[in-house]
Amino acid sequence: MKADLIVTNIGQLVTCASPDGPKRLAGMCDVGLIDDGAIAIADRKFAAVGSAADISAKFESDLIVDAAGKVVVPGFVDPHTHIVFGGDRFDEFELKIKGADYLEILERGGGIISTVRKTREASLDELVELGIQRLDKMLACGTTTCEIKTGYGLDLETELKMLDAIAVLDERHAIDIVPTFLAAHAVPPEFKANTNGYVDLICNKMLPAAWTWFVRSPFHRRTAFYADVFCEKNAFDLSQSRKILETASSLGFALKAHVDEFTNLGGSGLMVVMGATSVDHLDAISDEEIDLLAKSDSIGIITPTVNFNFGSSEFAPARKLIDAGCAIALSTDFNPGSAPCPSQPMVMAIACRYQKLLPAEAMNAVTINAAHAIGMGDRVGSIEEGKSADFVICDSTDYRQLAYEFGGNLVGRVFKAARDVTPR
Repeated sequence: MKADLIVTNIGQLVTCASPDGPKRLAGMCDVGLIDDGAIAIADRKFAAVGSAADISAKFESDLIVDAAGKVVVPGFVDPHTHIVFGGDRFDEFELKIKGADYLEILERGGGIISTVRKTREASLDELVELGIQRLDKMLACGTTTCEIKTGYGLDLETELKMLDAIAVLDERHAIDIVPTFLAAHAVPPEFKANTNGYVDLICNKMLPAAWTWFVRSPFHRRTAFYADVFCEKNAFDLSQSRKILETASSLGFALKAHVDEFTNLGGSGLMVVMGATSVDHLDAISDEEIDLLAKSDSIGIITPTVNFNFGSSEFAPARKLIDAGCAIALSTDFNPGSAPCPSQPMVMAIACRYQKLLPAEAMNAVTINAAHAIGMGDRVGSIEEGKSADFVICDSTDYRQLAYEFGGNLVGRVFKAARDVTPR
């Protein structure tokens, strides 16, 4: 049988195969490992996965990639990022070192609001160019699919400009993108004394305009379009969050939410009841909500980079979540203020050390479960027949080294839909 491409002599083929959905419990420890493996690719999709002997007996190709006994893993999926923004937050980095916390900086007009000012000032071309630079860093670290949120505009014009930037990035960059509308990221300065007024603006004008944009965009009928809200003290309370997300759902949006990052307002429970695709952060989630999440189809997205960046010794209870049966994904939360990190392997390294995930659990959390967290689990996130041929050849002979080692980059070659897209 003819294949377009065969990758052979794979020392460890890490498939993360999970045909029945996201991994949970003991399944988190199973990375679908095949020693001395090979893959055959046709029409930019995986056509067959197995031992080198079986693949060579069944397939031939004019194009052969010799993995030289190294590890091959699925292309990483990053399910929670904020990479479209203007400016930087270097000054705040120093303030945090001196002891200022996130909410204190936000109250001073810094944090998200400082990035909002710079993003409003930036042109579409500037946002695209900066986004390409950040996506290049992610690609170099093995990420081949990601989600990108708006949320640094907080007015209709800039939020739509951010959506336009996301669409251009998806067209121009090798990484596939899933868009999320996060107008409810913070309360803009012009509504500081009238949060409910801003909630009304989001519901009455911004969400309908964003949905119209989506229907006319290249994303329509190709990916879900998510609405998100930051349910947190000094952002949006539970009632406001419910109103925003109920409005979004009525328009056709799929749902996500930032919940329990600093304080528990009941957001996790609300999101599970509302059928959210993912509930994100979960640092302050209650035991009752953990049980509710475990019984649901929602994916819990953990962002250990945030805690690491804050110099905190307290992390989301990822170990407890996994042991309770929750489907857990990991993300960089790549953003200018709380997580300036493009690397999913670095996320794995932190999660293993501070949250006691095993390397296999961390691997599944940045691949197949992360794909399900953005509605892409049937297309990416694992090396299985019929899925997009997204994979990474690592400079290692043991996949556990990706979490064991940190500070460097073990990603050797990156393939997206069978095309070598390794940054040069």
